[in-house]
Amino acid sequence: MHRPSCRDGTDTDHLIFSGKQHNYLYMTMKLISYQASHEQFSPRDLLRFIKLAEQAGFTSCHSSDHFHPWSVRQGHSGHVYTWLGAALEATHFPVYFITTPGQRYHPAVVAQAIATLEQMYPGRVGISLGSGEALNEHITGAPWPEKTVRNERLRECAMVIRNLLSGEKVNHRGLVNVHEAKLYTLPHSIPPLNCAALSQETAKWAASWADGLLTIHRPLPQVQAIIESFKANGGEGKPIHVKLTFAYDRDLSIAKEDAYDQWRTNCLDTRLLAGIETVEEFDSAAEQCSLETVLRTLPVSSQPGDFINIINDIFALGVEHVILHNVSKNQELFIEDFARHVLPFVR
Repeated sequence: MHRPSCRDGTDTDHLIFSGKQHNYLYMTMKLISYQASHEQFSPRDLLRFIKLAEQAGFTSCHSSDHFHPWSVRQGHSGHVYTWLGAALEATHFPVYFITTPGQRYHPAVVAQAIATLEQMYPGRVGISLGSGEALNEHITGAPWPEKTVRNERLRECAMVIRNLLSGEKVNHRGLVNVHEAKLYTLPHSIPPLNCAALSQETAKWAASWADGLLTIHRPLPQVQAIIESFKANGGEGKPIHVKLTFAYDRDLSIAKEDAYDQWRTNCLDTRLLAGIETVEEFDSAAEQCSLETVLRTLPVSSQPGDFINIINDIFALGVEHVILHNVSKNQELFIEDFARHVLPFVR
């Protein structure tokens, strides 16, 4: 198993963070992550996939965090924090994940989990915070707030998490409440807390407090507008992470079939996505999405080279980190083919 390094030979274990300060070293190389999709695969299989991805030359991995899958057909929903410890122990590269404090997770418990992971695996933990979807968060039985309230709750959670990671005793009353909380096992360094944003408005709002931006691939003008909104409102110089979701298989008919079977909920409006509560409701709402609609919204190909230009175009927007999420079921084939035909031409 190779150990990823910078161009100057520096281990990536020490690439991202610098000391126990909020300041950290920005990445000096382009990162290409393998997406570990907990909705689609078992935790055991994902652990095997990320080891293969590291051996194949992916610089890092990125993990989702779901209580429910998007569709009954996907059929999985492993617990991300349990899995992260195994993932970091089994590999040497950085492991990024998105998490949603505020309703399903109390921010103090999220801070404790981050501190523990970072203490054991210094410099290898990357976090993005999101306001969540009802699909996962409604399980607590609490009402699902409007987007503006969810955003404000997320900002409060980020503040609580940062303060706890800094070693402070935290008391806070607001949209989340914290009483006399203090972490005694502190992280080796304080990792950046990025914000996940799917719109210009959210990116603008997040720019003043988030350490970086995570967004998703769309037509390039839309992605560029989100990035520019983030940079123009306080995010200049902060790292940008973009998740590219697509379907690849050597057999184009299988790639199309997997795109439609596994990810047709991608066709739904993002505002609708955030409010649907059950897996069955997602499947029902996605019945309106035809294969033709899926092919218009999701890159699908049997040629690995087709993705080189897409990835390079994303990097050309000033992006430091592209996350490759192939929704097709044959992950071993994807990792093998992209290692040979894609990664050498975009890193």
